[in-house]
Amino acid sequence: MSASCFAKTMRPSLLLAAAVMLGFAGRLAAQQAPVVVGSKNFTEGYVLAEIMAQVIESQGVPVVRKFGFAGTLVAFEALRASEIDLYAEYSGTIAQAILELDTQLEPAALAEALAPLGLEPLQPFGFNNTYAIAVTPELARDLGLVRISDLQQHPDLRLGFSHEFRGRADGWPGLKRVYALPQDSSGIEHGLAYQALLEREIDITDAYSTDGDLLRYGLRILEDDRAFFPEYLAVPLVRASLDPAIKTMLSGLAGRLDDASMRALNAEVVMSGRTFADVAAEFLAEQGLADPRPRPGNALSSSLLRNTLIHLKLASIAVLAATVIGLGLALTVYRSHAVSKVVLYSTGLLQTVPSIALLALLIPIAGVGQVPAIIALFLYSLLPIARNTITALITIDPLLRRVAVALGLTQMQRLRTIYLPLALPHVLAGIRIAAVVSIGTATLAAFIGAGGLGEPIVTGLALNDTNLILQGAVPAALLAIAVELGFEALERWLVPAHLLTRHAVS
Repeated sequence: MSASCFAKTMRPSLLLAAAVMLGFAGRLAAQQAPVVVGSKNFTEGYVLAEIMAQVIESQGVPVVRKFGFAGTLVAFEALRASEIDLYAEYSGTIAQAILELDTQLEPAALAEALAPLGLEPLQPFGFNNTYAIAVTPELARDLGLVRISDLQQHPDLRLGFSHEFRGRADGWPGLKRVYALPQDSSGIEHGLAYQALLEREIDITDAYSTDGDLLRYGLRILEDDRAFFPEYLAVPLVRASLDPAIKTMLSGLAGRLDDASMRALNAEVVMSGRTFADVAAEFLAEQGLADPRPRPGNALSSSLLRNTLIHLKLASIAVLAATVIGLGLALTVYRSHAVSKVVLYSTGLLQTVPSIALLALLIPIAGVGQVPAIIALFLYSLLPIARNTITALITIDPLLRRVAVALGLTQMQRLRTIYLPLALPHVLAGIRIAAVVSIGTATLAAFIGAGGLGEPIVTGLALNDTNLILQGAVPAALLAIAVELGFEALERWLVPAHLLTRHAVS
């Protein structure tokens, strides 16, 4: 057989073998690709997310956890952007807050409405975590509060609701309209509302009917006598393109939880101080859905180191990029007063956008995680760097400018040998301000799954756990102090003593 005939004979076999190998490699890569599980930032969201994550892990599939998203729309946008593969959502929330419908949908209709978005609700966990209105037993007894309609007779009551509840059609706006309530309301973080209720800073707050805190604090739920709140069946909400094998794993959770058992799991976390992972593992073992196995310890030292390194990464990349861009802008425009004002005005406008709002606005563009967090920190860092540099350059003594011109120095020589050395203390002050502000602002990045020292703060707020909050707040404060001292030392090293000033422009 000739070489050409041999090649022709073998070509189909080689192509078939290559196709098989590529197919196997593709399946192997798909098997190894981790499933990204998200959660919203309240106790039950964490517990359900951990249950789903451990069910998937029990089948040998790796899982990445991105917990603590700041509310429904942030978590939903993360799912739509494929930054996460699934999270626990509620039928009433999907219909009212996400799809903005006036009516409640049956499971089949809900699935049909979500299909165009590339999303799919799986079978419900089995419990209905509806909204509820909570008061202390003492207030209920003193004022005779039994039903929500009883609030009409007490216009002086102070209502403090979670921020999401105040903005949802199925929350405070609709409740106020349906019950004709005369009171106004203020906003408060959900995890702090119960404490404010007990300390009598507010009289009424919203609750989830399966909250463990209801047992923890012995709160009274007012009867929804006009049936305002819809049914909120908890479901795994997943991307429709998620591996069917993963959906099958999660289907084993259908109907496993009723209202009482979910409330008990939440109470295990908030009352007994157990971790989400331990509570989830015990539940799955009792249900026979996963073998009990030792959970890796979350030592404070290891989590502190990991969170600190992530925090430094977020802040340092953002400040470094802002330094390069900010200095470049300043050196380009400082000779034009009009253009300088435009640059400073534009960067100043960015400071007026609330941090959490900017992070949420960046999700459709950059997804969730570290990338949008770095972009937001970069934008916030531009103003102090650009402002200090431009201000320092335009306020250099005119006499020195005339002398430099008289000496025959070019513009670049004047900038390099005279202007920049004189402006250096102010430039460093701007970078220092940007760095310290970035370290503080970076704690909010945990709300979009970026991690860092904000992670224990977000979890602590959800659990009203001061120790957890301090695990993030104290290291962040110490890190800011360390950066401040570091820049002070750098300034003393780089700047001649006669140029040092205590009155850097901020």
